[in-house]
Amino acid sequence: MSEPLLQIRNLSKRFVTPRGTIHAVSDASFDIPRGSITGLVGESGSGKTTLGRTLLRLVEPTEGQTIFDGQDLNTLSASELRDARRRMQIIYQDPVSSLNPRLRVADIITEGLRAHGIGNRASRRDKAAALLEEVGLQADHMNKFPHEFSGGQRQRIGIARALALEPEFIVADESVSALDVSIQAQVLNLLLDLRERRNLTMLFIAHDLSVVEYLCDQIIVMYLGRLVEKGPSRPLYSDPRHPYTRALLSAIPVPDPARDHSRTILRGDIPSPLDPPSGCVFRTRCPHAADICTEGVPAPVETGPGHHSFCKRTEELYATA
Repeated sequence: MSEPLLQIRNLSKRFVTPRGTIHAVSDASFDIPRGSITGLVGESGSGKTTLGRTLLRLVEPTEGQTIFDGQDLNTLSASELRDARRRMQIIYQDPVSSLNPRLRVADIITEGLRAHGIGNRASRRDKAAALLEEVGLQADHMNKFPHEFSGGQRQRIGIARALALEPEFIVADESVSALDVSIQAQVLNLLLDLRERRNLTMLFIAHDLSVVEYLCDQIIVMYLGRLVEKGPSRPLYSDPRHPYTRALLSAIPVPDPARDHSRTILRGDIPSPLDPPSGCVFRTRCPHAADICTEGVPAPVETGPGHHSFCKRTEELYATA
């Protein structure tokens, strides 16, 4: 892979509440290569969205570094961060609530341009028209309101808004999960086309592993705020090395009734981030848990080029697989 555009080092986010401290993201470290699409997967409540927003400083980190093109975003002043935001954007999960119902599409798409003082009204409208056509809509749609569009069309408007400032990096937060399957495929193909045309770098957050496999170059798996496995897409899918990843992949439907497909059913529910388990956070649900799993947070074990598993029994389990 190419040199990383983003380097995340020991990034953590904790929320202090009257009930205690929520450990939303704990000690996350990984790279996002320039021009790649990195998938971030895990169950609901695993910290995916919080991690994505913390990278952009939409949520302030508690600890750690987010190094974007050699610059640590977490040390920037408000004015410096404002300038950096032109290079980073987000596509939100809900295409309904993420669009202001009182604004016309042209105003929604060009809101960032106005905020940064880019162009005049005429040039911004021209930009909105071009972006609408680039994402598969018609230029005259810019005079309509969000309620006049379908869910897939609204998401395309959200994508056009994210592209308006010509960003280099985009966080796509569950950006197809609210869409029908056929529309999902169209939006995924659009994201792939945009990556090629604009040399975009993306963090694609999702819970549908089949979608992530289709789209992403590398995968990061999270559980209860911690990374449990990361690596290139193909080896991670063909030979997962962490029990949690194996359980997630076993849940993907196989469209062949003649093929044997056994599922790994995890016992219990995901623990509360207010009181995560000691040692390996997955040990309370892991079918291979042992006493060693209580002894400190697992360090990453390299099982292949760029492929790491955060499991104390990785080598043992792999040897007997």
